[in-house]
Amino acid sequence: MSIHRLESHADFLRVHFQPGSGPRHADFHWFWLRHNSELDRHPQTHERIVCSSELPFELRPRNVRVSSDAAALEVDWGDRADEQVSRYDSQWLQTHAYAMGRSPAPVPPSEVSALAVGLRNLDAPLGRAVLQRLQDTGAAVVRGFGPDTEALIEAFGREGLSVITTHFGRIEDLRTDNTTNRNTDQLGYTDSAVQLHTDQPFLERPPRYQLLHCQRPAEVGGENSVVDGLAAALHLADVDSNAFDLLRTVPVTFHRKQRDFEKVLTAPLLDFAAPGGFRIRYSYFTLAPHRVPFAEMEAWYRAYNRFAKLVRDAHHQYRFRLGEGDFLVYDNWRMLHARTAFSGARWLRGVYFDAE
Repeated sequence: MSIHRLESHADFLRVHFQPGSGPRHADFHWFWLRHNSELDRHPQTHERIVCSSELPFELRPRNVRVSSDAAALEVDWGDRADEQVSRYDSQWLQTHAYAMGRSPAPVPPSEVSALAVGLRNLDAPLGRAVLQRLQDTGAAVVRGFGPDTEALIEAFGREGLSVITTHFGRIEDLRTDNTTNRNTDQLGYTDSAVQLHTDQPFLERPPRYQLLHCQRPAEVGGENSVVDGLAAALHLADVDSNAFDLLRTVPVTFHRKQRDFEKVLTAPLLDFAAPGGFRIRYSYFTLAPHRVPFAEMEAWYRAYNRFAKLVRDAHHQYRFRLGEGDFLVYDNWRMLHARTAFSGARWLRGVYFDAE
């Protein structure tokens, strides 16, 4: 069976074989392919002369292609001064395939149009339409609503949501010159970038939803991004079950300490058995020093870093800028959110909600 086409991904290559009986594709990790390259075999005995431990684990090829006769895969690793192209016979790939017919869990989506809820021609009241979108995508963006945050609170209140007052107050005025809130000694009240996180992970029950209502955009910067943490967790389970199990079972400590507020909670990052459904706790700036056993520390960091790399990839993020009167609502149990650094008098109003 010859090779039909190739499909390159960040961590693996999908090889599509010409139609025939059985599965028509197989997935191969880049490192597996490099370890099995004939480039590192003795020219006379054809034995391996390089141990896998001598190869960089994060290596990626310069180019991949199907041979001119479609009988082999050719991979240009670009890491040798002489012959650089590995050749893998189609039949050899099928014989040694370890993921034939695999259907991977998708990466987190990024098409912003999927979040949009239009104000015109709504099939339901605004609050209900937004909550329906949250059930599907975990977040919703509405353009041009206007500045009245209290009207939004009323709209969501009619759908059974109530405002959750936190240690910041009832409504947060997220601006650098804040004079209305308590406990403003945190990143949200600065003009610095705030990387992906969930809010209030140090509470036993974090607020379910957050509204971010733009009163005035920044002059420069201040773009928002959100990531589907549930999709990211399911994708991690599919590509690295050990990392997934560590993030699901190893408890870590979240410690929020401010001038007039302090709260500590210990829990795993991923919780699929939480009351009310899946819950992710993810906040790099409130993580206390980890105290997992010595023999597990490196493995835990590798697992955490792999998840962080996944969600911090811009290709896996919804990225957009809120204009005056626009608002974002997201499910704080499912979605991670972030913003870029900015300059100018940016002002967003933040409100937490939960079901009554």
